Amino acid sequence: MSHRDQLFALVRSIPIGFVSSYSDLGKALPSYASGLVIGRWMAACPGDLPWWRVVAKDGSLPVRKRSPLLGMEQEERLRSEGVEFENGCVIMDRFTYHPTTLDW
Repeated sequence: MSHRDQLFALVRSIPIGFVSSYSDLGKALPSYASGLVIGRWMAACPGDLPWWRVVAKDGSLPVRKRSPLLGMEQEERLRSEGVEFENGCVIMDRFTYHPTTLDW
């Protein structure tokens, strides 16, 4: 399984109503990857992946920099799953899911 496929498996494991950070996902991979690398891989993720559940470690939505419309979509999807925001950021201490390395 490629590193990207491992990442995508981790993203699929994030439960509805929770988020994980790019850096937490990178740490959970069998071979560490930085949050920056995770962000690049996520920018080209499959359409069926719940990409909106991946946020910055401070709860902000970096996708807003690339596309304000995607940022709005991400926030709407998260809110529809019950994720709450404060000052434009996910309340990380309540909604963070820490992925664990899956059995590869």
